[in-house]
Amino acid sequence: MNSIQKELVKSTVPILKTNGNALISYFYQRMLTNSPELKNIFNMANQASGKQHNALTGAVLAYAENIDDPSVLINTLKSIGNKHVSLNITPEQYDIVGTHLINSIIEVLGADANSDLIEAWTCAYNELASIMIGIEAAMYEKNSQKKGGWKGWRSFKIAKIVSESAEINSFYLKPADEKEIADFFPGQYISVSTYIPELGHKQPRQYSLSSNSNNEFYRISVKKETGQANPDGIVSNALHNKKVGDELEVSAPAGLFYADPESKNPLVLLSGGVGLTPMMSMVETNKNALQQNPTIWIHSCRNENVHAFKDTIEELNNEKTWLKSYVFYETLPDTQTNAFEGRIDLQQIKEDILIKDAKYYICGPAIFIKVQYQSLVGLGVDRENILYEEFGPQLLSLN
Repeated sequence: MNSIQKELVKSTVPILKTNGNALISYFYQRMLTNSPELKNIFNMANQASGKQHNALTGAVLAYAENIDDPSVLINTLKSIGNKHVSLNITPEQYDIVGTHLINSIIEVLGADANSDLIEAWTCAYNELASIMIGIEAAMYEKNSQKKGGWKGWRSFKIAKIVSESAEINSFYLKPADEKEIADFFPGQYISVSTYIPELGHKQPRQYSLSSNSNNEFYRISVKKETGQANPDGIVSNALHNKKVGDELEVSAPAGLFYADPESKNPLVLLSGGVGLTPMMSMVETNKNALQQNPTIWIHSCRNENVHAFKDTIEELNNEKTWLKSYVFYETLPDTQTNAFEGRIDLQQIKEDILIKDAKYYICGPAIFIKVQYQSLVGLGVDRENILYEEFGPQLLSLN
C-alpha cells in the first residue's frame, strides 16, 4: 500500500467507530447468504448474539487505526490465527471473505465509496489476508510435523462419558484411526464439529482440554447450556445427547492461553463456572510435573451441585502441599462446607495470592474476567503477569 491509500483507510476510522457494526452485520448476512457452506465453519450462536459482529468490527477498526504498522497487532493476529487453524480455514476462504467485505463497503457506503477508497481497502484487506495466511501456514506446518499431529479435521470416537456435575459432562475422545495424537500445553483447546439436524449443517465449537497431555485421549468437559431450540446451546445439547462410540470431527490442539510446564513460576488460577476446564488441565499437569509449582486455585460457581471436579480438587487440596484451593458459592449448601458465600472477593485472600513471580490465569465469562483482572491490578499485580481466556469471540482488550 502507498501512503495515500493508507490515509484513505485511516479516514474511514470515524465511520467504523459509528457505523462499523452495521457494515459488518450487512457483510455477514451477504456472505452467509451467498456462500452458505461457510455456515459449517461460523459459530451461528455468535452470529445470532452479535458477538462475532462486535469482534470483527473491533478487529477491522484496530487494523485501520494501525495501518501504518500492523505489526503492533501481532499478538491479536496470532490469537485469531489459532482459532482459524482450529477451524481449518483455507487461503481460498480469505478470497471469499474479501469479496464480500469489499462489496459490502461499496453497497453500504453507496456514493461515499469512490474508486480510490475501494482500491485502498482492497489493498488493505489483501495485505491483512497475506499476513494471516502466512501466520496460519506456519501453524499448520507445525501441527503437521508434530508427533501425532495433523492438519484439518480428524475423526475421533467418544470412548467414555463421565458426569462431573449437574450440568457438565466430560467426554474422553480417542482417534478413530487408533494412531498417535498430538500433545498439548495445559490450557489449550480443540475444536469439535458435529452435524446439527435442526440447523441442517455442521457446527464447530472450541472446548478447553481438561486433562493433562497424554498419548491416549483428549478430554473435554462440556456444560449443557440452555436454549436447546436455538443456536445458543444447541451444540452442547447435541454433545450431551451423544453416546459412547459416536464420532466427532476434531482439530489439533491450539491456543495461546496456557501454562508452560517447564516454567517454575507459582500459579494463581481464577475460574468462573465452566471456566475451570483449562485450570483442571494445568493442575493435572502440575501434579505429574517434577517441580510441582506452588498453585492457588480460586473457583466460583452458583452452588455445590454445579461444581465440576469438586471431589478431585478437594482430594488434591488435602493431599498435596503445592495446591491450595478456595471456592465461592453464590448459594451455600446446607451441609458443612469450607466454601465462601457470594462471588470471588480477592481482598479476603490477598495474603495468599500475592506471590512473588506468580503467573495469574483467569477464565470465565467476560464480566468475570473484567472484575478479577481489575481486582488483581488493584492489588498491585503487574498486568504482564495476568493472562485470560474469554469464552467465544475475543472482545476484551485488558492488557
